Amino acid sequence: MCVLFTVSDDLVKDCLSVLYNCCICMEGVTKSLASRDDFVMFLFTLMSNKKTFLQTATLIEDILGVRKVKMNLYSSMCSLLTESVFINVFLTHRICIHQCVPYSQNLYSSMCSLLTESVFINVFLTHRIGIHQCVPYTVISSESSDESSLAASPLRHRLPQSMKIVHEIMFKVEVLYVLCVLLVGRQRNQVHRMLAEFKLIPGLNNLFDKLIWRKQTSTHVLHSQNQNCDCSPEISFKIQFLRLLQSFSDHHENLICDGKKGLLTRLISVMKKEPPDSSFRFWQARAVESFLRGTTSYADQVFLLKRGLLEHILFCIIDSGCKSRDVLQSYFDLLGELMKFNMDAFKKFNRYVNSDEKFQTFMTQINSSLVDSNMLVRCIILSLDRFEGQTEDMRVVEVLSECRLLSYMARVENRLTFLFRLVNIINVQTLTQENVSCLNTSLVVLMLARRRGTLPFYLNALREKEYAEKYPGCLLNNFHNLLRFWQRHYLNKDKDSTCLENSSCIPFTYWKETVSVLLGSDRTSLCAIASYIDEAYMDLGKDFLEV
Repeated sequence: MCVLFTVSDDLVKDCLSVLYNCCICMEGVTKSLASRDDFVMFLFTLMSNKKTFLQTATLIEDILGVRKVKMNLYSSMCSLLTESVFINVFLTHRICIHQCVPYSQNLYSSMCSLLTESVFINVFLTHRIGIHQCVPYTVISSESSDESSLAASPLRHRLPQSMKIVHEIMFKVEVLYVLCVLLVGRQRNQVHRMLAEFKLIPGLNNLFDKLIWRKQTSTHVLHSQNQNCDCSPEISFKIQFLRLLQSFSDHHENLICDGKKGLLTRLISVMKKEPPDSSFRFWQARAVESFLRGTTSYADQVFLLKRGLLEHILFCIIDSGCKSRDVLQSYFDLLGELMKFNMDAFKKFNRYVNSDEKFQTFMTQINSSLVDSNMLVRCIILSLDRFEGQTEDMRVVEVLSECRLLSYMARVENRLTFLFRLVNIINVQTLTQENVSCLNTSLVVLMLARRRGTLPFYLNALREKEYAEKYPGCLLNNFHNLLRFWQRHYLNKDKDSTCLENSSCIPFTYWKETVSVLLGSDRTSLCAIASYIDEAYMDLGKDFLEV
């Protein structure tokens, strides 16, 4: 082992490159190397040499990736170390770890520079060395190759540059991940302000076509076990990029992109071209939806409607044959935000869903998984309620009378069916971050009924449904327990309560009042759940709630 220290750095680099390619091309090599503790520790010593650092870091990242059980923290440590070396400010100013707090301007400036400035971008484009030429793909050129061409361009001359490119991409992936975490942390407002100040989004916008969503050249054919695998550098980079957009747009009111095409326009463009089975569809829809989420903006909705987004979503739901529940849920959520309170959107919906067959297909998709589609149902019910209060406007009357979707939801029996299913598919024990929205959607139905003085009618309908199903007390007791959970959760969560208010345009005080009325103990009150539960069936499931 000591002999290696006497050889030249170039020879060590070549040896590391050979090992790296063996790990890529030969099954079991990586695991074999990872099992050698002495070899792993030796690689760490090579990282202290600037000349061999890049090749060593690239190899050791693969090796540590298969040692998840024994060294599950090493990869994170290496990412932090390599990031510290790569970002010049850490070397120039010798910033200590304890100084790198979430509100450090130097840290965010460095991260934004690392993400938006590509050290190797010119070489990347000039030599057409793509991300797809590196791990985990094997690249086959469509042009013929002979021994003379290989001799003129030996592997050891080509590999280092492509390794640098992959390493840069992986650095960006790691930084994107860190920023995503910080954007939802306690200091998120300061993080948003600094990222906007350092022009992160305009920088990513400038790199969008060149690096982030670059068109693949036709001179290469990709071969891999799974080309949609989320662990490849290219796919990881795209997904982390979309996650960053989702987190940033969700909290920051920004108009910060320069040029003719902004980041949102570019994203919609690639979204329309994505294959039906693409793994990116979920993240693309989430990123666009986060732009609309919150207080409804008519201008933002129109911006997206003019770019054909609604028709594209409806095509994906009705005509594309999409089977992925995650993708469908993301499209339902996006469609709800796009259509909420917007007459033009409902008109466009009716023009696309222009037959009973299409409408039935659409409703079948909604009903197939109400947990996934309930946010869309909520937006339709809220929109219907607002439109019904604006009947002095003839355009609204026209939309209400012609739109299949609004006509369907206007029928009380259909709203009751949704309410029954929403309350019935969840309980306190099965509540998750994904399905708690069903509880809030059921509350929206009852809040609007309370406004119109029809809350007793809805509660009595739930009671009759219980007896028709021969389970007296189960449904209403379950709903009672869910509302007690709601009080404990939302009355102590300022952020969550603000989100409810902004998304529904219903003051949170009215949410609280309605829940209190429903949970009232006075059995003579027609608006209290308790008055619709027979004495013999009171407190069913109470023990489960207290557990």
